Amino acid sequence: MLSPELVKKIKQIQIYTSRMVNASFAGQYESVFKGRGMQFEEVREYSPGDDVRAIDWNVTARAGKPYIKRFVEEREMTLMLLVDISASGNFGTRNKLKNELAAEFCAVLAFAAIRNNDKVGLIIFTNQIELYIPPKKGTTHVLRLIRELLCFKVTDKKTDIPLALDYLVKVIRKRATVFLVSDFLASDFSRALSLVNKRHDVIAVKVQDPTEIQIPRLGLVEFQDAETGQIQWVDSSSTNFQHKYEQENLRRTHQLAQEFRSINVDCILIETHRPYIHDLVKFFHMRHRRA
Repeated sequence: MLSPELVKKIKQIQIYTSRMVNASFAGQYESVFKGRGMQFEEVREYSPGDDVRAIDWNVTARAGKPYIKRFVEEREMTLMLLVDISASGNFGTRNKLKNELAAEFCAVLAFAAIRNNDKVGLIIFTNQIELYIPPKKGTTHVLRLIRELLCFKVTDKKTDIPLALDYLVKVIRKRATVFLVSDFLASDFSRALSLVNKRHDVIAVKVQDPTEIQIPRLGLVEFQDAETGQIQWVDSSSTNFQHKYEQENLRRTHQLAQEFRSINVDCILIETHRPYIHDLVKFFHMRHRRA
């Protein structure tokens, strides 16, 4: 049974994200993520102006007059949400936790997909596959995805992105658009991501809290790694620590951006302290210009 608080939160996300889809990028999703190929529709009699390369010579020979094959774009698409819910996602110093932000962001994508009659699927992972929900259509299906993202109880704390990508390839054979949502604090995933991106269209979504880039001056603070449990005491008011902390995180951010560029994977940055819809719309515009 779902708690009244969770039911209320799911309903709020449904209303908020549905309005956002309609108001902010209605039509942009469809223009950016078109069908992946052409499918045969009919054979019809040739008309002046038709492309002669489309002539079906077998039918033409039988009928005694020219006929052409007609193809239409295969519009239906599969959208896969590949979501990291490891322990580092249970962190947030502003409006919400990173895992909550990831769930809301995925809800926006899912509602945009079903609005265009596409299928949506979900893979939740840590350092193992926690849950797989095959792609389907419909509002009821999307609400289930949101519910699982909000209340799924993980059995492990660490992250294994290559494992999740390998599982995706095994269960999704047809080309899909894949949003890989994570804080990307893990390492050694570039090769696996590059290989999967050759088969599917993968977009990385980096979820971040501003404190992960610049920590406030709070004096002596106990830090605990959410995934390893390692504890360390630091003087957050120290100018030297502040400088090293910021420089190290900026270095990791730039390195991650370079990795994505080197394997032709687009990345969207969403943060717990600011609206993400502008970043998503900007991404759609960029994809549309490229197309």
